Amino acid sequence: MPPKRQRSAAGPSGEAPVNSLDDGCLMHIFSFLSPIPDRYNTALVCHRWRFLACHPRLWLRVERPIRNTIEPGVYPNLESAVSAARPGDTILIAAGGTHVARNIQIKKPLCIIGGGELPDDTVLTCSRGSDNALEFLSTCKIANLTIRAELGCCLLHRSGRLTIEECLLPVRAKSSGLFVLPYN
Repeated sequence: MPPKRQRSAAGPSGEAPVNSLDDGCLMHIFSFLSPIPDRYNTALVCHRWRFLACHPRLWLRVERPIRNTIEPGVYPNLESAVSAARPGDTILIAAGGTHVARNIQIKKPLCIIGGGELPDDTVLTCSRGSDNALEFLSTCKIANLTIRAELGCCLLHRSGRLTIEECLLPVRAKSSGLFVLPYN
């Protein structure tokens, strides 16, 4: 009996079959990955995968409007990005300046990430007269943000699982960081 040949995962050119897919197909596959840690780890594979995994089409972005141009997937504030988001989307908030967040209800699973290197680089502020900055009614993840409330609470967690990574919730005399309430 002849010895069995081992199959190689690499194609005839020595490259993995997945690398023979075109960029559009790979981006479509990457869109199904959770942003952290899966899409992040995918970006570490090679330069091509990094470019595709970090492509702006895979993220909803909140950026300060410089001019009145409309770009798909770019929103002037967090509230409009949350409204436009589909369950499972990731919203990347641009670093620099302060973004206002007032009583924004999040009713679908989302991932909200600050765009800076440190949490202090991306600041969400909840002004007086608001009960909270963000109210979570679904499983969500927030990362790399500073969330400040002048009065009331920064985050109100009512239902689902809330994952908070690398965030700062500074508490002032008349404000609080995080409230967790039973959902009725």
